[in-house]
Amino acid sequence: MIYRDFQGKKLPLLGLGTMRLPLVEGGKAGDIDEEKVARMVEIAMGAGVNYFDTAYPYHEGKSEIVMGRVLKQYPRESFYLADKYPGHQLAESYDPEATFEEQLKKCGVEYFDFYLIHNVYENSVRTYNDPKWNILPYFIEQKRFGRIKHLGFSTHGSLSVMEAFLDKWGEHMEFCQIQLNYLDHTLQNAAAKVELLKKRGLPVWVMEPLRGGKLAKPDEKAMAALGEGADPVSLAFRYFHGNPGVAVVLSGMSTEEQLLANIKIFSEEKPLQEGERKALFAAAETMKNSVPCTACGYCMKDCPKGLDIPLMLSVYNELQVVKTFLSTMRLEALPEEKMPAACIACGKCARNCPQGIDVPAVIGKLTATLKEVPSWSQICRERAEAAKKNKA
Repeated sequence: MIYRDFQGKKLPLLGLGTMRLPLVEGGKAGDIDEEKVARMVEIAMGAGVNYFDTAYPYHEGKSEIVMGRVLKQYPRESFYLADKYPGHQLAESYDPEATFEEQLKKCGVEYFDFYLIHNVYENSVRTYNDPKWNILPYFIEQKRFGRIKHLGFSTHGSLSVMEAFLDKWGEHMEFCQIQLNYLDHTLQNAAAKVELLKKRGLPVWVMEPLRGGKLAKPDEKAMAALGEGADPVSLAFRYFHGNPGVAVVLSGMSTEEQLLANIKIFSEEKPLQEGERKALFAAAETMKNSVPCTACGYCMKDCPKGLDIPLMLSVYNELQVVKTFLSTMRLEALPEEKMPAACIACGKCARNCPQGIDVPAVIGKLTATLKEVPSWSQICRERAEAAKKNKA
């Protein structure tokens, strides 16, 4: 197993994410197959994969419970357990103390090795910064008490949101978890986020290394770019080999077969060769189907509605790859009068665009696509209802 040093700790480069645990046959999100999970953890621990990442909302709140029961079979010092505070969940109020105590109880532990402020993005950053909820001060205090060994944050937000959060809380942050893979290297400006974290002296934790499985099974064009006989999973993971700035790569493995295959890939360091790296980025270009926006901002100059058009085109490009709320959350942070539907298609943006993009047409398509993707507020309501039922 490849290991990385983090403040004297020996961390496996491959970590086991618990958002996609195996389910019982025909089961829903909360119906985890605990027997299969126990077997996967046994295999992982035997191979040196002893970093486990859970979160309050995963599997309708059951991920923490199952992982706690399974890991109880192992000495506490033999594994690293990471959990997160769900301030990104839209709610009327937030109680970090009650949630933290509940998480410790559910996981059956007295402390978390790693604890993250979950998904700092355009909307949640307001919650995290709001003094009335006392979120960051509370967890900084828990770290002082030793109930959190290392404090960090995860984010699906923009570079500017990350910078603002780090300006305010950076002295207390020890690591950052971002969505990083060879596709999002440019699609989500992840390369710039990595550089920002490097400048701030923060190691990178990786989530979505296979883009929810899309990079494990690329389409024909992407496979042609990768080359005959290429193993897309191996190449996608080896993108992180040889990168000292990346400390942990989290993979949400659902089967024993996936786990064994991933362990093999991470068993020895094998950085990409230059030709392989070029092939990966060529494959990424075939997947984007993107409008060629450079975010120059000229389109915004004469917009009568004052819309953030580069943001909208960025979200449009992401939705062409995978239709997920993770891409639309940033838009939902906008007031209604600044949403894509507010566009009056006057055409001034298109006339100012150096790339010749038909901006009103793209925004029209984006507005239609948004109707097909569940909103984050809707997902939060459903999760809250599911949590109430589980507690009942």
